[in-house]
Amino acid sequence: MKQNSFKWFAGIWIVLIGCIQFAYALEIANLSQAVDVAGKQRMYTQRMLKDYAMIGLQNRFGDPQKDLDTTMHNFEDHLDALIAFNKDPQTAKSLQKVKQMWEPIKKALKAPPSKTKAGKMQEDLEALLKQANEAVGLFAKQTGKESGEIINISGRQRMLSQRMASLYMLKVWGVNDPKFQEKMAKTMDLFKTSLERLKHSKMNTPKINTLLQRAERSFKFFEIMNRSKSKFIPALIYKKSNDILKDMNTVTGLYAAQEK
Repeated sequence: MKQNSFKWFAGIWIVLIGCIQFAYALEIANLSQAVDVAGKQRMYTQRMLKDYAMIGLQNRFGDPQKDLDTTMHNFEDHLDALIAFNKDPQTAKSLQKVKQMWEPIKKALKAPPSKTKAGKMQEDLEALLKQANEAVGLFAKQTGKESGEIINISGRQRMLSQRMASLYMLKVWGVNDPKFQEKMAKTMDLFKTSLERLKHSKMNTPKINTLLQRAERSFKFFEIMNRSKSKFIPALIYKKSNDILKDMNTVTGLYAAQEK
């Protein structure tokens, strides 16, 4: 009797957990929010690579394993939400490509990080980033407004912050990337030129301007690091990239909120 009661309560508990998870599933209300959410997908590809390298380095700052698990869950949840919200055939094809590419990457990310496999992981996440970038561009195009492009550019800054960090993490780990300098230069140049455009946007508010200035100050750390021949502490790289991410995520949300 007691065993049956236990099974009954266990079953109810599983159902409740499922309901809670469903209640917290992301729902997209409009195209501006879709651009914001799709933009996060780009960032997640680079954040996962950064966490993968941190775990490989056996550096526990920021609990990269927990962050990786959370980011993987968010990537999948957001992808499902974007697919459910979208009504455009061309965007639907792009999102399905993202989903197809994601499945083998997800499986590889669940395995223990390996320096010998890090190069392949970087290539796969790079390809996923490009496909995710296509999807967010299509959502921005759907808005038919300049605001959609501003949200797109602002959201891309989040990705660039994580890309700078992931490139450095792989370098510190000892993963040889012959195109490291080229990738870093392009990433930093795009961040800087995009920041200048955002600073002159008509959508800016005093709060947005303050956050953009703070992100600019944090970015200077990467400029200094790029000129230095010394190896920087992974924890410091991790923190500075997340400082930029946090500020640019707020900025992107503030831009998107203006379109409600």
